[in-house]
Amino acid sequence: MQIEVDDAVKEMVLREKHDFRVCTACLGPALVSTEVKPYKESDIKLPVGDYTIYVSRIQAPYIERITMDMLYNEEEIDSCPAFYNYTAAKRHSH
Repeated sequence: MQIEVDDAVKEMVLREKHDFRVCTACLGPALVSTEVKPYKESDIKLPVGDYTIYVSRIQAPYIERITMDMLYNEEEIDSCPAFYNYTAAKRHSH
């Protein structure tokens, strides 16, 4: 199984300077920071410079390419129950 990462996604990971994960969310596969959804040991690891894109083993069989349209914005993260722990922690930190 070969999963390609678009150049725009690679550039974003290098610019943001942290790891990302592709996981299952409300609108399908979601590309989010590992601060939003921590990686799992069972994830597939795709290196991008000094960082990693982790791909959920649930999503991996269905993904051939990681693109910017998988990137969830703050509003989508806040409205999706898949990210409840992150959203709840964010609310309590303010």
